[in-house]
Amino acid sequence: MSLMHLSFYSAFSLSCLGLAFHRTHLVSALLCLESMMLSLYMTLSLWPVETQTTSPTIMPVLMLAFSACEAGAGLSMLVASTRTHGSDHLHNLNLLQC
Repeated sequence: MSLMHLSFYSAFSLSCLGLAFHRTHLVSALLCLESMMLSLYMTLSLWPVETQTTSPTIMPVLMLAFSACEAGAGLSMLVASTRTHGSDHLHNLNLLQC
């Protein structure tokens, strides 16, 4: 495994660990999701370079579009929860009280 593979795998796994263990604020959860998407985007965009294919792939562009949609939805949920609950703490949010 090359150093580049190791850095992408470690960035993705650290993002997953951050999402699993630091669940106090919605902002930290959104940042962990964005770092996961960033590591996946970097991996998908460098994959054709490593396999030495000349055909352009559409997967990095689709991943970037989904990441932008996820960021927009996450920020709108952050604004909505801050307006209704007064903070972005995840323990204040309860799905059973909708």
